[in-house]
Amino acid sequence: MKKEVILEIFAFLKNAAIVQTESEFSEDWLGHTECYMRTLRFKKADASLGTIAVCGTRMQKAGDQLIARLGCPSLGAQFIDLSEKCRTLVNAGAVELELS
Repeated sequence: MKKEVILEIFAFLKNAAIVQTESEFSEDWLGHTECYMRTLRFKKADASLGTIAVCGTRMQKAGDQLIARLGCPSLGAQFIDLSEKCRTLVNAGAVELELS
């Protein structure tokens, strides 16, 4: 599920012409090296909760700025909605860790 959300966010940002490549997305939105997305794909791995948290925080901040400073409430709301998906995953992951 985490990987699907990351891929959804990448597709959204790419369609909005905010990022052009997975490398750019990995560095600017996930806080990782440029090869992070390739590594996930190659190893058939899932994104970490930390990565989801970083991405969600950055999406929230961008959404808030789009709404407050740039007057783009519709686009800002889309960022915030995707941020909420990240937050939901992080919260669910934290509960799983606590129960194990």
